[in-house]
Amino acid sequence: MEKILNLRQISLLLVIEIFVIVNIGFLAIDIFIAHSMNAFYYPTEWIPFYFSLVAPLLLSAEFMLNRRLKEQRTQIIGRIVGYCSIAVGILGAIFHLNSSFFELQTIHSLVYSAPFAAPLAYTGLGFLLLLNRSVPVEKLEWGKWLIFLGLGGFTGNFVLSLLDHAQNGFFFWTEWIPVFSSAIAIGFLLVTFFGKLSRRFLDLTMAVMFVQVIVGSVGFYFHGVALTSGVDTSFFKNLVSTAPIFAPLLFVNLAFLAGVGIWDVRSKLSQSEL
Repeated sequence: MEKILNLRQISLLLVIEIFVIVNIGFLAIDIFIAHSMNAFYYPTEWIPFYFSLVAPLLLSAEFMLNRRLKEQRTQIIGRIVGYCSIAVGILGAIFHLNSSFFELQTIHSLVYSAPFAAPLAYTGLGFLLLLNRSVPVEKLEWGKWLIFLGLGGFTGNFVLSLLDHAQNGFFFWTEWIPVFSSAIAIGFLLVTFFGKLSRRFLDLTMAVMFVQVIVGSVGFYFHGVALTSGVDTSFFKNLVSTAPIFAPLLFVNLAFLAGVGIWDVRSKLSQSEL
């Protein structure tokens, strides 16, 4: 039984580690597209791009090294990458706000400045790396922190959906869907993290996360339609200037992350506690 439990715990750690590596690496594509809009006008715009290229290699190297060391495991590489990822996210949010909001301090400048919440994806991924190395996976807190990070992500998603779609005045009514969907996810995850848990509510929250996957998938389709309907003959120019094609996939990502946390918490609580 203990051996099975250890295999389960190792699998969970590995799932989150792979989740971080894939997401940091994928952000390189997203950063390249987003910053191509102004042709990387500021040299600092290359920082997250190169970080997204190097960090997955370092984390993969640490994983391979730990497989060779077996009992004597190292975590220093992951901790350094985690702290750097947090710093990249926070500094990126400040730079994005500094593009116009700090100068004008108006709702208009907030809506039309670079999306300040977007770089915080790096911060969330950095905290995931530190979580995997600081909180024992067998503890209930490990799963609850995943839920908390999912909550933070959906809060950022709410802000991004609201500000991005406000740029065209919510021309299509469907643009309200991710706003309301994020708000609902935030409410359920808040109760899951801070409230008294019950089996029924955990199952209901998991169902809400499944709905977020559907919302993200449908949003990806709509953004894809906007891309193929672009006015420019160049595919890349349409990719840069139209609705961000990968943005809706944040719903899928965050639903998966929170779902792992919900499942872990549910499996650790005894029948009497539920």
